[in-house]
Amino acid sequence: MSFDLVLFGGTGDLAWRKLMPALFQAFRHGTLPSGGRIIGVGRDDLSAEQYRARIGSRFDQVELAKRPSPQEFARFAALLEYVRMDLSHPADYARLTAKLQERQTDTVVMYVATAPALFTTVCEQLAVAGLNTGQTRVVLEKPLGHNLASNRAINEAVGHVFSEKQIFRIDHYLGKPAVQNLFALRFGNALFEPLWRREHIANIQITIAEELGVENRGAFYETTGALRDMVQNHALQLLCAIGMEPPINAHADAIRDEKLKVLRSLKPWTPESLAQDVIRGQYAAGSIAGVAVPAYRDEGGVNPQSHTETFVALRTEISNWRWAGVPFYIRTGKRLAGRDARIVINFRPTPHAIFNSQMDVSNQLVINLQPKDGLELHLVAQGQSNRRNSQTLSPVQLDLDFDKRFGSERVGAYERLLLDVIDGRLNLFVRADEQFEAWRWVEPIIEHWKNDVQGPRLYAAGTWGPSAASAMIARDGYCWSEEC
Repeated sequence: MSFDLVLFGGTGDLAWRKLMPALFQAFRHGTLPSGGRIIGVGRDDLSAEQYRARIGSRFDQVELAKRPSPQEFARFAALLEYVRMDLSHPADYARLTAKLQERQTDTVVMYVATAPALFTTVCEQLAVAGLNTGQTRVVLEKPLGHNLASNRAINEAVGHVFSEKQIFRIDHYLGKPAVQNLFALRFGNALFEPLWRREHIANIQITIAEELGVENRGAFYETTGALRDMVQNHALQLLCAIGMEPPINAHADAIRDEKLKVLRSLKPWTPESLAQDVIRGQYAAGSIAGVAVPAYRDEGGVNPQSHTETFVALRTEISNWRWAGVPFYIRTGKRLAGRDARIVINFRPTPHAIFNSQMDVSNQLVINLQPKDGLELHLVAQGQSNRRNSQTLSPVQLDLDFDKRFGSERVGAYERLLLDVIDGRLNLFVRADEQFEAWRWVEPIIEHWKNDVQGPRLYAAGTWGPSAASAMIARDGYCWSEEC
């Protein structure tokens, strides 16, 4: 299948750090369809050869196992083209039209890896240039807007140009192998479904933690924050994967219909729950791996009096028959004690204790997303003892490491998603009504913080966030997984 993949923002951070390495891996694995071109679009005045050389130099910064040999890169670079454009200048789109008209292709993918403010402009100009034909697909990176109104405006504008089946709203967490296995775990096995409900599950915790600070993205982060950057998209998508009902089939809309029901069932916010069940924090100076790091307010591009949150913890519930009364805890932040993304399902304890044990005998299922990728099932078993009639219980763990089990068969998130776009598979992409409901749910939090003069709670870099996050979960009699 022949295709042209156009990368708007082709000289930007996302293109060289994520997209080009992912496309190269697909090329290396032989899964990138033959007959394809990758066309970088940027404002820099570069020739195609200069663009290829720039991309090649950036591969020195990817991990060694994913780095091409000179011969491999030479073959991959033959797919790369470049078009210089200022996306705000309508006349420049004629250059892209001329490049695309050089040959006939089955599919044209327009990947808009730019600031969200340009999404509408790019799509409207593609329509003016006649580049919104039925063979065209458009990929939109997050964040899609900064609140409910801006998200609606962008989706309506893009929807005037492209049909819903042509729009691929990307959330790279949905492409992670562990998230794919979460769907397989839930809907491909009979073992867990009878237990996947309020009668057997005590609480569910979703953690997305980073050791990194804002690095050189302080100005961007000032307008975004952890709520928009992580909760509204990644965390809520994980919550949907955990909480959704089994779809009638594996088709895109069947899956997305069930996710939409979860988002619509999230417990509405009240003034009391906003005050008690949503914690925002901001990292102060501290140390990561023994190295001193500055406070968020001392980072480049950040307002010294900033109230932007770098940490969010919240408690919510899904108000339906399966989950009523089960608390879902979401926690995400920068400059935390470790790089760790995981979902922890805590099962209820046995209804009647027959062992004389001082330990907690509740079971736990842990879905690790990063840096380790796999499943852990925590059980208890009778330990060894020299005492007669001993009934001592000891924790045991069943551990499935996906990297060890599947090895080179595994496909990275962006690699999987880019191939899905080229093939036209929408299963792992977000529909407009999903995004609307997610923004509708976080909007009261945004408005609440606008009127909160106290600002975020400070926490030392290298810790697990403000103590208020632990106090929030402790009110229910629970604790975060690393604290228990």
